[in-house]
Amino acid sequence: MALTDTAIRNAKPAQKPIKLTDERGLYLLLKPNGSRWWRFDYRYGGKRKTLSMGVYPDVSLKDARNRRDEARKLLAFDADPGENRKAVKAAKSEQGANSFEVITREWYTKYSATWNASHGERIIRRFERDLFPWIGSKPIAEIAAPELLATVRRIESRGAVETAHRALGNCGQVFRYAIATGRATRDISADLRGALPPVKGEHFAAITEPKQVASLLRAMDDYTGSHVVRCALRLAPLVFVRPGELRTAEWKDIDIDGAEWRYTVTKTNTPHIVPLARQAVEILTELQALTGSGRFVFPGARTNGRPMSDNAILAAMRRMGIDKEEMSGHGFRAMARTILDEVLGFRPDFIEHQLAHAVKDPNGRAYNRTAHLLERRKMMQQWADYLDKLKAGAKIIPLHGVA
Repeated sequence: MALTDTAIRNAKPAQKPIKLTDERGLYLLLKPNGSRWWRFDYRYGGKRKTLSMGVYPDVSLKDARNRRDEARKLLAFDADPGENRKAVKAAKSEQGANSFEVITREWYTKYSATWNASHGERIIRRFERDLFPWIGSKPIAEIAAPELLATVRRIESRGAVETAHRALGNCGQVFRYAIATGRATRDISADLRGALPPVKGEHFAAITEPKQVASLLRAMDDYTGSHVVRCALRLAPLVFVRPGELRTAEWKDIDIDGAEWRYTVTKTNTPHIVPLARQAVEILTELQALTGSGRFVFPGARTNGRPMSDNAILAAMRRMGIDKEEMSGHGFRAMARTILDEVLGFRPDFIEHQLAHAVKDPNGRAYNRTAHLLERRKMMQQWADYLDKLKAGAKIIPLHGVA
């Protein structure tokens, strides 16, 4: 039976240590002097081992369980939690204060709070499995480019070329953090551009699985950077236009009362209409009070006379911990196309019209911009409502019925 704080507080010491069992190897050792020590029993390499988890109440029941779960995750990756702790302690000693592992963990602690949990988990496991065993204990300023290349090539050698590229990109982030904090002078990962074979068949990265879309939407709602960028992030999935069309949107083209955005598609030089769902109107109304006196809906950070940088949304997504391999600015279009078709069941020609793709009628004539406008209005509102339900945690039907 699992422990409770009440049971722990009410437990009385005896002449011999008392073992108060929790779950999955965790227990509290109540000593005759009244001290309460957390312990975690596990097996590694066929041997029974015990790991200290701290003293109650300095380490609460919840914290002890979290530490136990972290240890179990290491075991799942065939790593001994006790040896891992020794390595981390050694790395944190004065001699290893500037080691690659210590600085990486410091960087991870600083930025992972802004990432979605699964993304952060993948990144730290990538370091622990593929990088720390080889270069973790080395002072970061002493790591040379050939040594880093040899490390990521071990990943490549098992056929995981994409993972090798991601690992190299993560290392670049750590090196730049070390530069910013005065513990390195240059990012050696930049010297390795082109050293790994390219990933074949790359397209615009897009998240299309509803469960992952829900996490992405919640992350964007929680974005704490510029309010203008946050509004652009929130609007992007609702209108799913091309990134350049979103960032250069002008107030003269937007009819908030009529819930429409009319502009000329830059790629085809043709007029286009985006029906605005209620949620999109709310975002634009909120933003109008801030930027409505200027030309651009999303002005640049330095001047209202220019639109937002073409890298602003991408940089915001990277700040939230979303890899470029996971999601791109164009990815909102693929997201909408896939889910509107496969989950919500809208007619493909309605979707293609809304994507401003070239669509022809049965006689080969191009439809005009107002084609199926009423149906597209309904589609855009249902799409926005569906995204709201995903964010709120509604039951999600996975694509193709596969969980």
